[in-house]
Parts: sequence; C-alpha cells; structure tokens
Amino acid sequence: MVDLHMHSNYSDDGEFTPLELVEKCAAWGVELMAVTDHNCACANQEVKEAAKERGIRYISGIEIDCTYEGANFHVLGYGIDDASPDFARVEENIRSQVRNASIEMLAKTRKLGFMVEEWEMRQLSEGSRWPDSWTGEMFAEVLLAKPEYREHPLLLPYREGGTRADNALVNFYWDFYSQGKPCHADIEIPEMKDIIDIIHQNHGLAVLAHPCVNLKGREQLLGGIIGLGIDGIEAFSSYHTPEQALERVEQARAYGLFYTCGSDFHGKTKPAICLGGHGCKAPKEELERELEKLMEKAL
Repeated sequence: MVDLHMHSNYSDDGEFTPLELVEKCAAWGVELMAVTDHNCACANQEVKEAAKERGIRYISGIEIDCTYEGANFHVLGYGIDDASPDFARVEENIRSQVRNASIEMLAKTRKLGFMVEEWEMRQLSEGSRWPDSWTGEMFAEVLLAKPEYREHPLLLPYREGGTRADNALVNFYWDFYSQGKPCHADIEIPEMKDIIDIIHQNHGLAVLAHPCVNLKGREQLLGGIIGLGIDGIEAFSSYHTPEQALERVEQARAYGLFYTCGSDFHGKTKPAICLGGHGCKAPKEELERELEKLMEKAL
C-alpha cells in the first residue's frame, strides 16, 4: 500500500506525532509513505529512521499553501531537502501571520452569533507546534461541544446523522472558514510559481494536491498551473470520486505528468479518512512505474 499524503501534529490540524504515524502505517500495511505537513518540513527528520526500522520506504514531504490567479491551492513537495532553510522560511512566513488571523476568525465567529472565548481556543492549541493558530476545525470542536448550541440550526448538519457529519470538523472548516466563506481570514501566502521553484531548487518534485477540491469551479486554471512547471497531480484522494480520479489520471497522462495517491489523513479532524484511504486500485506494478521518479528518491 502507498500513501503519500498524511499529517502529523507538526501541522496545526494533525493529531498524531510523526513516530505514531510510522507505527500506524506499519499496522495498516503501508509500504511507501510520506508525511506532508502544512508549511512545515520538520517531521521528516524524525520519520526517516523510524520508517526504515519498520521496513517502510519513506519520501520526504511537505504541503505548502500558495495562490494562483487569486485562488488558494496546496502544492505537495516530494523528495525535498527537508533541512533546507528555504522551508524554514516558508514556515516562518505563515507563523508570523497566524496570530492576527486567529483573532480575526474569532471575531467573525462571534458575528455568527456564537460566544467563544480566547481561553477556549487556547485550551485546544496549548502544547501545539502552532499555539497561535486556531483552525476552522478547532472552532467546530469548541462549538459542537457547547450544550447551549445543541439545537443551533447552523450546527445541526454537523451532528450525528446530519448531512455534513461524515467529517464534521473539516466540513465545518470548508463551509465557514475556507476562502470566500464568512469566517475566513486572509493570510498572505506565496505565489504557486515561487513554491514550485523552491521545491525544484531543493531537489524535489511538485505535485498539485487534491485538485478536485481546489480546482472546483476553476477548471480553466489547470493548463496555466501545468505551465508553471508542476511535475504531477494527486489523482487518487479521499476527496475524489472514482470517476474524478480517473479523469485526473487521464489529464496527467495527457500533459506528460505522473500521478500520485494520498489519503490526507489527519486523525480526529477527518475521522472518515483512514491511512491508505485514497481509493487507488491500480496494480502495484503499474503504480510503481507511475511513481518511478519518487521511488528513486525513496531508496
């Protein structure tokens, strides 16, 4: 089994430590893995040796927020020099902005009619690598736990049996805190071209993450993104239907790119997503041929 997209607690929304992820991958039968934390490459050093000891091939990874034509995207970097100061600067750029963004999100959440206090948010982020970052998932966790909002109409879809209950926390983020939604707070993120260049300059390969999420309604941007020098497309993802995945495979082939598969496993923020839960049914031999460049970096 291959899973090239998962998050440790080095991400602001990941549950498990890097070493816990290695153990979970071993238990699930993952043979090739990559930890791709948000805007942070630090987990790679911890995972490499642990994965080797468990007989798992490991590829250094990161997932970086970036923008193209006014839309926000995520680009995965694989086989990177994870100790490069370039990735430390990527992390510091985001870190320097999250405090103000969190306060803005808190104010906008209150405008929806919810009473949330700073101390409640700090309780969740305490001890995190990102203590000043309060994510949409964290706001959902606080609100859904408040008994006074048990029957609040905005929250009912995210409760058991609701239409958005499958991944309640992350769905709440997508519905209220993502780009263009009422509680979104802008952070100045780099241009996609700059991120692709950083990945390439550090010996990595750049892959467009879960395109059916970020390209939804913006399909016309794909050609331009490929023109920026992207190397691959994450065709198989927990967010993609089988039909969408096959479309992405065909697009990758048409443009001379490779395709990847990743679950985007986080733990409690996305409980419906399991390791290896990307839906890729390609035979192992075919998948390894497709990922040949990445396989070289794993050895």
